Amino acid sequence: MQISANGIVIEVEDLGKPTGEPLLLIMGLGMQLTAWHRGLVQQMLDQGFRVIRFDNRDVGLSQNFDGLGAPNLALAALQRLARWPVRSAYSLSDMADDAAGVLTALGLKSAHVCGASMGGMVAQQLALNHPERVRSLTLMMTDSGARGLPRPTLKVSAALLARPADPYDLDSLVDHYYRLFRLIGSPAYPGPEAWLRQVCADAVRRSNRPQGFARQLMAIAADTGRAAQLGRIKRPTLVLHGLADPLIPVAAAHDLAARIPGAQLELIEGMGHDLPEPLWPRFVAAIQTVAARAA
Repeated sequence: MQISANGIVIEVEDLGKPTGEPLLLIMGLGMQLTAWHRGLVQQMLDQGFRVIRFDNRDVGLSQNFDGLGAPNLALAALQRLARWPVRSAYSLSDMADDAAGVLTALGLKSAHVCGASMGGMVAQQLALNHPERVRSLTLMMTDSGARGLPRPTLKVSAALLARPADPYDLDSLVDHYYRLFRLIGSPAYPGPEAWLRQVCADAVRRSNRPQGFARQLMAIAADTGRAAQLGRIKRPTLVLHGLADPLIPVAAAHDLAARIPGAQLELIEGMGHDLPEPLWPRFVAAIQTVAARAA
């Protein structure tokens, strides 16, 4: 369903009993709500959570910002390297305001919050800017935005910024995303090729917004002051990260957990930058644990 949140249109899926503990899921860069796989969501529902997943602004079925134009990623990379300010069409704080607006539209004062990758960065901003809306934080495969953290390899960076051979052909798009997700995925938990290709095809058919991806990437590049503020977060927090993550190296998890008072750190052997099915029970148990700390 579509709702009005923070003055824009957001696509939301609200599942589970209204009396369940609300759990807000925030997905990563360019990813749609469907990237929280339905099987994983079902396991969350089975544990009594009321699960809310949504498309971030500029991706999926939520409002696009194409009128703001396509950003110059090469220029932004140079500006970031030189430590000059990066200008973005909107900020991660704006996206956190969207998440708060989703809770408001659903009549919820607060929720447990789980963010993955860029979604974890948005979740941090939500806890900083709207602490009363957050019961607990689970931050998966994400970072603090601090300068000097290890970066992905050139191969991974190039794959992230690469374009499909034919951006108007379904098979070309599926091949492009399949290669990217296989590259950054969990080496110990590789999903079947046919399944991953089907996931990519379903996502592309639902929505494909490369400009939205680029604008979100600019928002990440422009978000340089978050790390210094993380000491203000007082909610129970779990940092969950894969030891084999090639996109956000594990040093980022150590840094993030050290910056948030009382944060717990859980590292998973063989996990990369994805949500492999064999680890779903572990993810759900982790969210349950930090939610119980909030209670």
